[in-house]
Amino acid sequence: MLRIRLRRMGAKNRPSYRVVVADSRSPRDGRTVDIVGHYSPIDKPEKVVINKEKVTAWLSKGAQPSDTVRRLLGKIGVMEPLPIRASVTKPAEQAQATSAPTTPETSVSAA
Repeated sequence: MLRIRLRRMGAKNRPSYRVVVADSRSPRDGRTVDIVGHYSPIDKPEKVVINKEKVTAWLSKGAQPSDTVRRLLGKIGVMEPLPIRASVTKPAEQAQATSAPTTPETSVSAA
């Protein structure tokens, strides 16, 4: 299966990424099939340059984007971005929230 994902480039503590099409079994910085763009998260605002024609061609051939690439493709309007995940609470916190009293506590003053 082909994946559209990020390949890390740049210097230490200054990452930049290439948006590439690669086999899902290959390593992150391994052999790629095609380079379709680049992404620089350090620049303010983030710099995203993606060839829309190449990406749509690869998507039509069955390539699946990673979550991060899908977010980037949503920014430029190629596909729908992933929905924002709701915050996940731990089971212990959920149990405390359901067993907590719903009435406000009243303070008793000494006379």
